Amino acid sequence: MITFGSLFASSWPKIFQILAVIVIFFGFYGIAFAAGARIKGKKQNSLAIALFLVPALILVMTGLGIPAIQTFLESFKNADSSQWVGLKNYSNAIHDPDIRLAFINTISWVVICPVIVTALGISLATMLNKMKREAFAKSLIFMPMAISFVGGSLIWNLMYAYQEPDRAQTGLVGQIMLWLHIDVKHLLLWSPWNNLFLMVVYIWGFTGFAMVILSAAIKGIPTEIEEAAQLDGATGIRLFRTITVPMVRTTIIVVLTTAMVGTLKLFDVIHTMTGGNFKTDVLSNRMFDENFVYLNYGRGSALAVLIFLGVIPITYYNIRSLRLERKH
Repeated sequence: MITFGSLFASSWPKIFQILAVIVIFFGFYGIAFAAGARIKGKKQNSLAIALFLVPALILVMTGLGIPAIQTFLESFKNADSSQWVGLKNYSNAIHDPDIRLAFINTISWVVICPVIVTALGISLATMLNKMKREAFAKSLIFMPMAISFVGGSLIWNLMYAYQEPDRAQTGLVGQIMLWLHIDVKHLLLWSPWNNLFLMVVYIWGFTGFAMVILSAAIKGIPTEIEEAAQLDGATGIRLFRTITVPMVRTTIIVVLTTAMVGTLKLFDVIHTMTGGNFKTDVLSNRMFDENFVYLNYGRGSALAVLIFLGVIPITYYNIRSLRLERKH
């Protein structure tokens, strides 16, 4: 019989090793800081930079760098990582019809959701700007951000709940369809439109974030520019198009790219609401299934690498836009 005492005794050597590493790490830095305090001039600045950068680099390599390299290597191995198979996992990912469908769905998420989120965010930020009780209205719109996507998915599962047409609908969406005399359907099974209904959950949860970020950027526009434009006759949509949008262009790009990265790694909405069934699978959910359901670590790692490759150009464009903005 395994007891708590036996478990603690068996794990004690590992705990001791971890504590020893922590003591050595902080002891080394204590000595380094003490030595650095005695050094003067330019060498002191160089040493201070190194002392602050090295821990961050160690943590980044331990938490991100080493796992990323390991995942990349695993993508060239077979299901149980016992043999090298070259590009077979990537070839299977391209030719497997289920994974191809996940690719198509992922691309649709990346194209549709960020555009709608950004458009709603800047529209709401502009309409709520300078209105009375602005903070209260923004708080209500931002509130879904306080809920995890798993919690939001459960809420929308109840909203989409389906009953036979001759029975009272328990889901709000189904009841609204009845009131409008629209044929009631099980929306999460209605392919391919079920992907759009899943996107609603992401848009609902992320729009508040986009609105807050863009609202802060709009408030940073100098009032003199807006007043000058208004004196020239620019009002309403024209003022929005010629002044607001160009002035917050960089922020729009940041919100757009952040939403795109979020859709690329989206997992919880799909996994909670459909489990990737009914033609709603995406790459991140498929990667999870390959690793933890089918135990095919090679193919799962290959999908992780493909997702990472999709994130790189988006991140690069974001950084490039920010640098160009700073130059101007």
